[in-house]
Amino acid sequence: MVDATSIKMTSNKPYLVGAFYDWISDNDLTPYIVVDVSVYGVLVPMSYVNDGQIVLNIASPAVGSIAMGEKAIEFSARFGGKLEHMTVPYGAISAIYAKENGAGTSFAVEHPSDDEINAKDSLITDETEAKAKTKPSLSSVSSGDKPAELKKSSKSKASLKVIK
Repeated sequence: MVDATSIKMTSNKPYLVGAFYDWISDNDLTPYIVVDVSVYGVLVPMSYVNDGQIVLNIASPAVGSIAMGEKAIEFSARFGGKLEHMTVPYGAISAIYAKENGAGTSFAVEHPSDDEINAKDSLITDETEAKAKTKPSLSSVSSGDKPAELKKSSKSKASLKVIK
């Protein structure tokens, strides 16, 4: 017999976020997510961050296209008239709810382990090097690259510093 406590399972968060997104959308309501920007891999317009969080409208009419992958949600949306591409790892989502009535749920924020971050950085480096070898005339910038220090938001006193 297999000991159930020794079985490692993946996070159920992507499934739950997807289910709540579908449920809210199917009821003709507007799904919003609350994102903790301190989680590794979050790519959002930092000038709209308040107290380390950003609230995003992820309804189909508000985003260009939305892809709910295995590890993150990716979509494009306009901020101040400028089109921004965003990446939100599921671990960074602290809530999903309907704008109109607040129905939804909250989640614990999950930070990736150092091993997961190193594995992602290694994969990004390998992909970048492979692209550079096949297309030497083109330079590539990985979406996983982050500046050493993120600027402070003009709306709050929160600031982030990426430490590797």
